[in-house]
Amino acid sequence: MTKKNFINRLLQHTQNPNGFWGRMMLRGMNRGHAPLATWGMSHITWQTDWQVLDIGCGGGANIAEMLRRCPEGMVYGVDISAESRSFSREKNRKELGRRCFINEGRADSLPFPDAKFDLVTAFETVYFWGDLAIAFRETARVLKPGGLFLICNEMADPSDTFWTKRIDGMVMHSAEEMEKTLLDNGFVQVELFPRKKNICLIAHKHLINNKQQGDISSVNISQKL
Repeated sequence: MTKKNFINRLLQHTQNPNGFWGRMMLRGMNRGHAPLATWGMSHITWQTDWQVLDIGCGGGANIAEMLRRCPEGMVYGVDISAESRSFSREKNRKELGRRCFINEGRADSLPFPDAKFDLVTAFETVYFWGDLAIAFRETARVLKPGGLFLICNEMADPSDTFWTKRIDGMVMHSAEEMEKTLLDNGFVQVELFPRKKNICLIAHKHLINNKQQGDISSVNISQKL
């Protein structure tokens, strides 16, 4: 096995961690993604009693931080990886079954009723969601009227193929593409907070029904880049 092949095989655990190397990847992501997550969360005005969902919860570090920010609320996590779910449950074992719930789930088929959450988050995971329109509609479905959807990515330049050539199934989405898809699928306002190659988007779900969408002007994020 060449070094290149080993590294490429290791990188596949970014999408679906499993086994020993998957656990190593989760530990690394918990540490390495912490500054990005902290920066992304800083753009939210947190409420103590929120119901929050983290899609692609990985190693559970972000769930732990959200439990801290919502001491009277509950935080749910979903992930396709059994290794990730196990790792995240261990990370949050003190609140597991009380204020923390971690289950198997996909962005395009969330195992929750309509209008359950105040906030849905996605850190470094939309690259693997496939059809964004389906996933964003599903996200809007589980959000309460007026709820927020936070997307935080290290990269958003489709012309940069360094990682997409190495990680199977990874697709880079531009801020403009995500804005349009969000506005076409249940959201009425999108805010962008860029930082070098990093992006943080906050999408707002309509308040009550489509008639009220005209009362909330969308933000053209391309003007903020």
